[in-house]
Amino acid sequence: MATLSGSDEAPFPALVTPDGRALDLRFAFGDPALTIRTLLERSAEAFPLLHDLAAERAGGWRTLDGLRVHAPVEPRQIFQSGANYRQHVIDLEVAHRSPDDPRTVEEARAKVAEIMDRRAAEDLPYVFIGLPSAITGPYDNVVLPAWAKQPDWELELAAVIGKPAHRVSVEEALEYVAGYTVANDLTDRASVFRRDMPAIGTDWLRSKNAPGFTPLGPWIVPAESVMDPSDLRVTLKLNGDTMQDESTKDMLFGVARLVSYISQTSQLLPGDLVLTGSPAGNGIHWGRLLRDGDVMEGSITGIGVQRTRCVEEKA
Repeated sequence: MATLSGSDEAPFPALVTPDGRALDLRFAFGDPALTIRTLLERSAEAFPLLHDLAAERAGGWRTLDGLRVHAPVEPRQIFQSGANYRQHVIDLEVAHRSPDDPRTVEEARAKVAEIMDRRAAEDLPYVFIGLPSAITGPYDNVVLPAWAKQPDWELELAAVIGKPAHRVSVEEALEYVAGYTVANDLTDRASVFRRDMPAIGTDWLRSKNAPGFTPLGPWIVPAESVMDPSDLRVTLKLNGDTMQDESTKDMLFGVARLVSYISQTSQLLPGDLVLTGSPAGNGIHWGRLLRDGDVMEGSITGIGVQRTRCVEEKA
């Protein structure tokens, strides 16, 4: 599922096939006001029809060539998971340990690994809120604000909610996931912590929610077409060089645990996004942050590939 537009056309919800065909779903469903989000609201009845439509060759199909690909859905809510990849957290903890820490790197890694394993077994996910206004398309330019001194990438698997979920169990949580897409949750590392108010802690509003800081898409792949969301490869290349390359097996808390945890407090709604965290290999790890002209290519196995160029904000 995608949101597309042609020249001089308003964006429309579309069914996209692997061979590059696109079908305007407004006509297929007889609803001129249909969007991907309203389609998700009726996913139980609509999804079976999508399979039938994909098998048809005649009537209304277009090629993707010449069509603009937008972010596939406009969510009402975005829930973001932090510190959710085991190797990523170990790398960060070891890299930022105290200068007078007497342990060797190997000893420090072993201790942090032990803590991560205990956290995955006994603790709760760390989740915060993102803004829909930060979303941009999967091939759009990403504007780096002048105030962002350390802009960084964070490629993530995003679960797309298909029906209202409130206080659901881990065992039933995946029943509320309609599909999956690709998200790049950009972060200005210099703005994460409030230096003027250190006791407050993290400032996710400023560090993550500039316009365009969440490239999304290109597609939403139905959950039933994703064999195992806990066994997908998350890869980000910067100017052709691989920076992140990890399996979702490394997540401390899988999709089901995240959805269930969020639903204990909030009600998830159709079209909402649950970002599942980013693996090791961020720019802060490499000592190489984003700058004007950089091209990010993010891919997740079977979900899609997005490609965005960084552009400095004009004065």
